[in-house]
Amino acid sequence: MGEISPELQRLLQVTRESLDMAIDKVRVGNRLTDISAAVQDWAERKNGYSVVRDLCGHGIGTHIHEEPNVLNYGEPGRGLRLQEGMVFAIEPMVNVGGPDVKVLDDDWTAVTTDGTNSAAF
Repeated sequence: MGEISPELQRLLQVTRESLDMAIDKVRVGNRLTDISAAVQDWAERKNGYSVVRDLCGHGIGTHIHEEPNVLNYGEPGRGLRLQEGMVFAIEPMVNVGGPDVKVLDDDWTAVTTDGTNSAAF
């Protein structure tokens, strides 16, 4: 696939680290927004990127996309209290520029509205 720039390597690293930070918050008794806040804090506040607000992680049950929504932003200590047995996908999406994205005509591909790079884990 070739080499990528140090800037893109950093974006990938920060995005992966934001996932790791979020996973660290998955503990019985924590709140759903503890996960969300961990992504936002690492990506935005500590590294100067933005997180996508239009797309998010989700619960997984009898269908792959279920409630609850697992946002990539928010204040910690709010929302659903995490319990043993819950299953959900944490899907941080981090942008170099602004947080806005649009979905292309194929109804699948998401791109940033400002044309900057984005990464997701």
